[in-house]
Amino acid sequence: MTTFYSNLRLYIRMRNFTFFLLFLLPLLLTAQQPNAGRPGGNTNPAQFNVGRFYGKVVDETTGKGIGYASVQLTGMKFDTVTRKMNKTLLAGQLTQANGEFSLEGLPIRGDFTLKITYLGFASIEQTVSFGVPGGPGGQGKGNGNGQGGRGNGGSGMPNAGAIDKDLGNIKLSASSELLKEVTIEGNAGQITLALDKKVYRVDKDGVAAGGTAEDALKNIPSLNVDVDGNLTMRNAAPQIFVDGRPTNMSLDQIPSDAIDNVEIITNPSAKYDASGGGSGIVNIVLKKERRIGYNGNVRAGVDSRGKINLGGDINVREGKVNGFISGNLNQRRSKSSGATDRNNLVGTPLTNVFQDNRGVNDGYFAMGRAGIDYFINNRNTLTLSGNFMRGDNSSEDGLDIQTDTLRNGEVHTGYSNRKTIGSRNHSNFGSQLLYKHLFPKEGKELTADVNLNGSKSDNLNDFTTTYVGQNQNILQQQIGTGSNEFLTIQSDFVNPLRNGMKFETGVRAAIRNFRSKNDSYLFINNEYVLAPNFAGNYKYNDQVYAAYGTFSKSYVKWGFQAGLRAESSTYTGYLIDTDTSFTNNYPLSLFPSVNFTYKLNEEDNIQVSLSRRINRPNFFQLIPFPDFTDSLQLSRGNPALRPEFTNSLEFSYQNILNKNHNILISAYFKRATDLITRYQTRQSDVIQGEEVVVSTYENAKSSTAYGTEFTVKNTLFKIFDLTSNLNLYNSIVDGTNIAADLKAEQFTWFIKENLNIRLPQNFTIQINGSYQSRTAFSFDNNGGGRGGRMGGGGWGGGPSSTAQGYSNPVWFCDLSVRKDLWKRTASITVSMQDIFRSRISGSHTESTVFIQDNWRRRDPQLVRVNFSYRFGKFDVSLFRRKNTRQESEGMDF
Repeated sequence: MTTFYSNLRLYIRMRNFTFFLLFLLPLLLTAQQPNAGRPGGNTNPAQFNVGRFYGKVVDETTGKGIGYASVQLTGMKFDTVTRKMNKTLLAGQLTQANGEFSLEGLPIRGDFTLKITYLGFASIEQTVSFGVPGGPGGQGKGNGNGQGGRGNGGSGMPNAGAIDKDLGNIKLSASSELLKEVTIEGNAGQITLALDKKVYRVDKDGVAAGGTAEDALKNIPSLNVDVDGNLTMRNAAPQIFVDGRPTNMSLDQIPSDAIDNVEIITNPSAKYDASGGGSGIVNIVLKKERRIGYNGNVRAGVDSRGKINLGGDINVREGKVNGFISGNLNQRRSKSSGATDRNNLVGTPLTNVFQDNRGVNDGYFAMGRAGIDYFINNRNTLTLSGNFMRGDNSSEDGLDIQTDTLRNGEVHTGYSNRKTIGSRNHSNFGSQLLYKHLFPKEGKELTADVNLNGSKSDNLNDFTTTYVGQNQNILQQQIGTGSNEFLTIQSDFVNPLRNGMKFETGVRAAIRNFRSKNDSYLFINNEYVLAPNFAGNYKYNDQVYAAYGTFSKSYVKWGFQAGLRAESSTYTGYLIDTDTSFTNNYPLSLFPSVNFTYKLNEEDNIQVSLSRRINRPNFFQLIPFPDFTDSLQLSRGNPALRPEFTNSLEFSYQNILNKNHNILISAYFKRATDLITRYQTRQSDVIQGEEVVVSTYENAKSSTAYGTEFTVKNTLFKIFDLTSNLNLYNSIVDGTNIAADLKAEQFTWFIKENLNIRLPQNFTIQINGSYQSRTAFSFDNNGGGRGGRMGGGGWGGGPSSTAQGYSNPVWFCDLSVRKDLWKRTASITVSMQDIFRSRISGSHTESTVFIQDNWRRRDPQLVRVNFSYRFGKFDVSLFRRKNTRQESEGMDF
């Protein structure tokens, strides 16, 4: 109890810090304004940072500019710590979309090293200078069409043209290297393959513009998002992170416009949190800039139901301070429909039940983020950031029910309908403090961070069931409130050793306090009476402590990484009204991992990875109170659940045929014990006064899954970019420890196609299509989906499956058209999701007590129109007066 309240007090302080940060940021940025003195008179310009290098980065083969290439300028600078001259990064930026760059505010004495890198191309370095005494004069001549000014030797006074130097067109050639990142350009952005993860950029996804993370992630290879917003990776629910840390936000609470890229880690190494079973990790990286100067984006949109989305962000870096603020407002009106047919196999009398349902959900959510990076010196950085999210939703659902009852050989039909009116409001707070130290040795660094996330929700649902022809109504009510505080403390150390060796180690503590109170009422004698035996007042505390170490070694043709993670976990749950508790403790669990990479030749690479992971049951799988959302089936947790352990093996082969054609093939095998699985059974229900079907959770004996995934990218005729993803998957669940004949096997496959078509006049058409065959198991993601059940790591968010059914095939197609305006500083996008109204999610379930089929559809043919405008100066100080190039040669200051 003491731990809970101490964490709560800390949470309140950090929440107040979040609001304080939003107001403090503009003041700190203003305080960093330097004196904007202009060199003149007898002042020596060599004493000022007034130099400028500019040029253009182009593809050696096509001659076209390369956008977003990294440009870095280094030079010698006196280090006050070591009292020596050390090589220091003086300026850096990403090239503009047309390949141009400009580095300003530079010292003009001495020689400098210009380094340009771009994924998939060979890096280039060249020495440049302004030819001012203090270093040898440089030619400054570009290797393309541009002309560079010649240094003026020892005159001591450079002319205006000499300090404003054109480096010309700098050409990059395509290349690939072992153990370095390889880029595959896909329709939703770049695909980067590293040793243990893939990175997908989503900022160019027109279909997702103005939507949420659900819309962004459903277009990414390897991932699927169902009609309810539940995320799966290779038929399993992954662990969801935001900026590398667990989150309390669900996918529909994260604006897609706030996402920079998504990291897909299919087989995480010992460096990563071992939670999530064999389903891997999806890390959503939010947008943040650190480029010198200022830059930002404003956007607005509306959908075909009149709901708007607004957003904006701005980043400013000046001197030792980098700051950013962003905000989003998303309105949404969601419409759904569906049906359920059930044949009950037991009971007297036997019944068949048919349901048709329709629902409308109206609401909004607003999200704000702010942060400050303070560069204490060249080697130490302190980062403070905070976020706040608030949302409100109201819903109205109608359910028409037909019940056929078999009595004395005759079928008697009865009708009823149930109306549900609900409301929900929710909020999330988050704060982070990060410290980073760079050692003089390149690549050696120490990081430490503290993350505190909190969330709160309140909901009210009224159920009215009317029996046609019987003049009978049954009224029920559920009132719920919940809160969640999640504290994470982590530190990591990286030390590159000699001869291609590297050692990494770290520690982590994750502490969560969850509180939920759900009351169910029956309307009896003109008043609502609390339902008996309803265990809805509940709280839990879980703690996970971890430490890891990895060692890697790179050779000419191959490399490896080996690691070991140790975790100790404790879970304690309390039923407050009955004064009962239960505990699950795992004092020590070890999770090894091994990764191998081998370079067959310049175009072919192979990777092999092995790992062990854990899937701890989440709150809603453990809590033993019923959920009445489905009138035909109650849901109830099982407090006796045990964590499941999964061993995974993955083999990957990559072939870079040429810059237009690439293929990545992965084969994987997973074996889990104590699989957390859904299970339907009949139990006596006090509220309804009869036996009902209850869906609960059990630990199945084991599961085995294996499959192959193909990702292929093709560029055709220079205007078509086609990325294809095919996954073939077979799974076996052995639940014979639950029921003698409970064993299921199912082969599944799905394919995803993303097509980008570049047209004249800066038009781009994007088409996304997906097909998923019959799926062996219906996976849950309590914590990452629409329900917002606040999972995401530790004991709080893991997948579950069912051995008693399958999901039906489903396919859909989305379309968007984008027009870039004003030299690509703005764009307007029109998109439609599910253009053929085919995205119908359904399932088939068979158990000893019933056979059931159902389907649901949500928001078909929804149209959005979005406008975005980018602004800023990426390469020059916001507050320092710009050095204006003089046209007259020979003019001295």
